[in-house]
Amino acid sequence: MSDRFLTHLPIGGPSTPFDGSGIPGWDTFPFDGDLRVRSLDPPELPEPPRNGEDGPGSCAICREGPAKAVWADEHWMLRHAGGPSAIPVVVLLCPIGHYDLGDLPPERAAEIGPMLQRVERAIMSVGGIARVHASKIGDGAAHLHLWFMGRPAGLTQLRGSCLVLWDDVLPKQDESQWRAVLSEVAAALAVDGGKVY
Repeated sequence: MSDRFLTHLPIGGPSTPFDGSGIPGWDTFPFDGDLRVRSLDPPELPEPPRNGEDGPGSCAICREGPAKAVWADEHWMLRHAGGPSAIPVVVLLCPIGHYDLGDLPPERAAEIGPMLQRVERAIMSVGGIARVHASKIGDGAAHLHLWFMGRPAGLTQLRGSCLVLWDDVLPKQDESQWRAVLSEVAAALAVDGGKVY
């Protein structure tokens, strides 16, 4: 194992205080008061397998099928994250087939750009959304899932990369409102094809 990416990190050492620069100093950072950075555990190699690493049979996304689906077509599915969110919309775009980004067939890979646009337009169509954040993280599952988060208009304190933290700490919206918004997003997507769930 090469440690060239690790030598500057305080692995196994004491936690380090925030120095006030970077994210903790941003006006969009959701926390106040004294915070400490956790100490880093030693590297775990080989890394534990991700969900679905052994194929569709071990993949929660494949096993759940359309259980969390909001909308789907022949190749793509838009899913909710499992329950109400604090921000207006949190959804995940996944291929129907069990693929990660690196092994996505060329035909599906060519559809990603247009699908990103479709999902953003559908989220914006519900109104009251200032921006749509999209991201791929990939540490939790070996099945490609692209996250979309709609930031409420006017709440500029929620701007940027801390939006996901705000969604975790703010009160969740009422389930009936959450489901209604998901239905609006699905209906907007279905205008150009696919099925509403």
